[in-house]
Amino acid sequence: AAGFLLLRSRGAPPGGVVEEAAGRLSQRRYKKAVLPEPGGAAPAVSVTEIRRYLREQGVPFQDGYSCLHAPSLFAPGPAGPPFTLFIDKTTGGFLCTATLAEGTWQDLQAAVELRHRGLPPPGPGEAEEEDEEEVEARRAREDARRIWERALPLWELLDEEESRATKAAFGIAQLADATLKRFGVRYLRAARALVFPWFGPRDGALRGLKLVGTQRQGNATTTTEETFPRFDAYHNLFGLPLIGRRDTEVVLTGRELDALALHQATGVPSLALPRGATCLPPALLPYLEQFKRVTLWLGEDLRSWEAAKLFARKLSVKRCSLVRPGDLQPRPLEALNRGLNLTKILRAALPAGHKSIVSFRQLREEVFGELANSEQVAGVKWARFPELNKLLKGHRKGELTVFTGPTGSGKTTFISEYALDLCTQGVCTLWGSFEINNIRLAKIMLTQFAARRLEDQLELYDEWADRFEELPLYFMTFHGQQNIKTVIDTMKHAVYMYDITHVVVDNLQFMMGHEQLSADRLAAQDFIIGAFRKFATENTCHITLIIHPRKEDDEKELQTASIFGSAKASQEADNVLILQDRKLTTGPGKRYLQQEQGQAEEDEGGEGAFIQEGSGWRCGTLQQALSPAIAFPGPPGGMGLLLGHTGSSGAMRPCSVLLCEAALWLLAPLPWGM
Repeated sequence: AAGFLLLRSRGAPPGGVVEEAAGRLSQRRYKKAVLPEPGGAAPAVSVTEIRRYLREQGVPFQDGYSCLHAPSLFAPGPAGPPFTLFIDKTTGGFLCTATLAEGTWQDLQAAVELRHRGLPPPGPGEAEEEDEEEVEARRAREDARRIWERALPLWELLDEEESRATKAAFGIAQLADATLKRFGVRYLRAARALVFPWFGPRDGALRGLKLVGTQRQGNATTTTEETFPRFDAYHNLFGLPLIGRRDTEVVLTGRELDALALHQATGVPSLALPRGATCLPPALLPYLEQFKRVTLWLGEDLRSWEAAKLFARKLSVKRCSLVRPGDLQPRPLEALNRGLNLTKILRAALPAGHKSIVSFRQLREEVFGELANSEQVAGVKWARFPELNKLLKGHRKGELTVFTGPTGSGKTTFISEYALDLCTQGVCTLWGSFEINNIRLAKIMLTQFAARRLEDQLELYDEWADRFEELPLYFMTFHGQQNIKTVIDTMKHAVYMYDITHVVVDNLQFMMGHEQLSADRLAAQDFIIGAFRKFATENTCHITLIIHPRKEDDEKELQTASIFGSAKASQEADNVLILQDRKLTTGPGKRYLQQEQGQAEEDEGGEGAFIQEGSGWRCGTLQQALSPAIAFPGPPGGMGLLLGHTGSSGAMRPCSVLLCEAALWLLAPLPWGM
């Protein structure tokens, strides 16, 4: 994989590395975070490589939020405890919660190789000699044990005045003695500090502790902290021993006292991060894998909010919620002291991730695909309207097309031909005809499909009907006024059952009659258009929506503002098509299709025209395209959008004229059945 440096990910580590790594495994300690040596960059590994390696080595695993879960390789027995080995998806580092063995990805490869050789991994006491770090860690544990023994349970202080003054100094007067006792908080008189213990999750042994004191600076009181062992080795999720195996929800706080306040007020499992909003060590991620929902309530300032968003990425944003700091949402302890409802604040937590928000990393391959296949991305091309492809480029999924035109101008007949063209190319189409019944619509479409008068050739009906029946074309059985929810539910069913990618709704006004969402008809229409826009996007389905225009002067051409309702329709639409009906006093009127917005080329301007002559096309001017054009009547039941145009021989040819906003006129052939 490009961009990754892979080190021994497909096979066994070279000789000598196994023995060296095995010695490191036995130490089972938290290591200092160090920078890569100047000699070279630290080796990187991807989660894909980790999965591949585990499969190749026959190690079963499960996918978690931040880690892969596998059976322990370090516990006694042939298989070890089930799925207690956690492998970080980002770094490949591991932690076995059953034995507390930890190490790098290379260490894990070494352990797997030892297992294949039939050699057990080293036990806890097999390290031959302690290095400086291990000696320091052992001394820190001894110091922590001595301090813990000298500290007194805060709820057992004999002097009530001292107890009251201590609670007031730390702002914990509202914390009950039962809460302090449950979390094991003690008080060290010599340092005037609260003592928070770090108990091992496996054996309950004391591994370290944190001292929290207060210091007066003028009128302000600041908090001081000291840990044993030092901060970079202090990985205590305070409150972890109180978490049950069946707990699926947890709140992470920035301070230990906040965890106490939160648990007392809500009863929700609460943990305090060892370094607050400063850092979330990856070594802690395995202990958070069991939770399906994680809420981060780290503090009351912007820094805490930014840290919460960063931590959510480590934890997997899809399961994280964030409490945004504010006047009414301070840190949990302050909220408790002010008498605020902490449960209500938790319920108002914002999701860290949203299904409508993605990163470029998630879109990278799709963007490359669109660049490499630009013609396909443009959509399905029209076969019956080749010049329409130069305006709209093609028919694309996930878009909304609004189509309007004067009453009686032939909107339904044109759109039926427009949709039928795509349907014959395999675009699964669903028709919702709320104005005319399905029998009449099917008759029009069958005539257009056969391109002949079947009423004069009934012997051909079965042949053409059989062909027409094979098209991926479906009709909604609604007629007249319908509720938008019923229509949307039907469309969803059609998308799921028949893989519909094009829905035609004819027309919006006829469908709206029973819409009682608002007394304001315009507001109801805006709601319906928004629902269609959302459906098109979420279901990757193109919707063609026919809307009647406002009542306009017959002598004026329609514009985008002529669409009935507010500006919502044109704002939400990807394409706006207007069927113009120009009235002439010297003869029959002329009709043409105008594109108000869409995918027209920016450099196609001016008054050029594409005119069909015989089997080819020639370029001409707007005047040449329109001057010889006269009304050309279509067949019975056909549409009136037929213009005549005389070629060099003077013969009349059926054609349609399309106009884009940049005054590009296009002439496209229409079949007789149109």
